[in-house]
Amino acid sequence: MAQKKQNNAIIGFVALGCPKNIIDSEKMLAEIVQAGFLITADPDNADVVVINTCGFIAPAKDEAIEAIKHAVHCKLNGTVKKVIVAGCLSERLGRQLFEQTDGIDAIVGLGRRDNIARIIKKTILSKQPAVFLNQSPHTISDDRNRLLITPGHWAYLRISEGCNHKCSFCTIPSIRGSFRSKPEQFVLAEAAELVSAGVVELNIIAQDTTYYGRDLKIKNGLSRLLNKLESIDRLMWIRLMYLCPSGIDDRLIETIATSEKVVHYLDIPIQHASSEILKAMRRPDTKDRLQRLIEKLRSAIPDCLLRTTVIVGFPGETDQQFNELLRFIEWAGFDALGCFKFYPEDGTIAGEMPAQIPGRVKQQRLDELMLIQQKIAFAKNKKSVGGKLTCLVDSLDNEGAGRGRFYGQAPDIDSICLIKNCTAKLGQFIDTKVVGTKDYDLLVRQI
Repeated sequence: MAQKKQNNAIIGFVALGCPKNIIDSEKMLAEIVQAGFLITADPDNADVVVINTCGFIAPAKDEAIEAIKHAVHCKLNGTVKKVIVAGCLSERLGRQLFEQTDGIDAIVGLGRRDNIARIIKKTILSKQPAVFLNQSPHTISDDRNRLLITPGHWAYLRISEGCNHKCSFCTIPSIRGSFRSKPEQFVLAEAAELVSAGVVELNIIAQDTTYYGRDLKIKNGLSRLLNKLESIDRLMWIRLMYLCPSGIDDRLIETIATSEKVVHYLDIPIQHASSEILKAMRRPDTKDRLQRLIEKLRSAIPDCLLRTTVIVGFPGETDQQFNELLRFIEWAGFDALGCFKFYPEDGTIAGEMPAQIPGRVKQQRLDELMLIQQKIAFAKNKKSVGGKLTCLVDSLDNEGAGRGRFYGQAPDIDSICLIKNCTAKLGQFIDTKVVGTKDYDLLVRQI
């Protein structure tokens, strides 16, 4: 195919997975556009389909495989010419993906993300499947110059890659490598770039944001970074995600408490509350330490809203240990909570542990836990009726109804505020009054 015809190829892009993967997708999309390719919103009708996959746990892997099979089906029907699979599942399985799904034309590892345009060109010309795996798995990605697929007023800001924790259930270190802090100047330059493009909310992400700077021997690295981010004009909200409980110290708490821009919302995945299960998970926490941390946070930051994530059905989890988790959830009263069933992942210690919990028991435990959390969330919502909230407008419809969030709602994962008679623009902050609730969401009226 001639160069001109190559660059006129139509590319369909499927972005799967977590916020870290979203950033990788945004970076690849920018590379594709800068190379002169055309992007279509209909990946079922494209010269090349690129699928950026997740491979963290079994459901994510299944979703990715389903998306790959769908693209290959379109290829067999003649509406798609080439299928490229990128991202975490490519990194995790490599050539094994060819065995799982016939019809893939190229497999692209995480370290080749910034070469995606050249890989597309090679794939268009090639008649044989190819593999492009990591050349240097421990590099630091430069995430500047992205094509945002989030709304233009908020974005994710990744401050590191990889993880040094050795949790017995987790595949992340084997996929993304050891923890590498992104140099401070890179983070600040990227943040400034995003804000200059109209972003007013930055959601700080990493495998463990509290670990930032430790590999670079920077003391209080996250606190120092937050202080510098706060000086960026027109940036209004800084949200901290994925804070490892053991990494939250007094200095960080003070930084959050005194900041004018770091919202008083903390995402702290505890994973469990039984000290025995936490030890088996190879987590550094205990129930007592978690309890003291929550008490300290709520004392230092009275309006702090807490989100967490837990796992049920870990190998050997007894009814007593599960009930211990339930009682902890009731005591803590988390404002938001995500719950996952344990999946025995290949290559993990926990995946080979004895006393694996039957699937039906995992589901029963998940349902019971989420019912308790629902009662907590609904009670908090009811209590908020009549109060006032500052909301960031995320979307509007033709009838004047809007969707937005107050500081206690992270984008895409938490509940939202349904705004009646909204006259504001996208990305604008408005004053509202809570007039009711709808399941997990709040009904608010602009004032």
